[in-house]
Amino acid sequence: MTRKAARGVWAALLTAAVMSSAAACSHGGGNASSTASKAASAAASAASRGSEVVASATAAAGEKLKGFKNGVNARSDVKLGTPSTGHDGRATTKVTVTNSADSAKSYAVQVNFRDPSGNLLDTVVVTIDDVGPKASKDATARSNRKLSGHVKAEVGTALRH
Repeated sequence: MTRKAARGVWAALLTAAVMSSAAACSHGGGNASSTASKAASAAASAASRGSEVVASATAAAGEKLKGFKNGVNARSDVKLGTPSTGHDGRATTKVTVTNSADSAKSYAVQVNFRDPSGNLLDTVVVTIDDVGPKASKDATARSNRKLSGHVKAEVGTALRH
């Protein structure tokens, strides 16, 4: 791995750990230690693949989440559908958020695409704006690149504001 790629992987590791810790400390609950551990695991998975593409996607997801100010942990508001692969080779999955608050809220949801062994293949952030109180709204998460084989989708971080 080149020095530049290694710096990118370490930046992705740091971004993932910081973002997950921040989400865990929000009013939405969660265990900071557990969340940081999961983030480190996800980032380590990306690093172990040695892929600049995955590291770049992870860093981009972290930047997008960082821009979602004053977000609270909303993982319990999010459900993912079964991923499928389109004719272009990119994986997609339905993202459904159900606003549990008494006023309209917006969401940022990080979706991680993994292989059957749990290795991180790609990560994207989907924003879903203006979800009414006690209402649901759908969006589609689409991988940044072609993914082959069986792909699983999981919620990485979900923030509501």
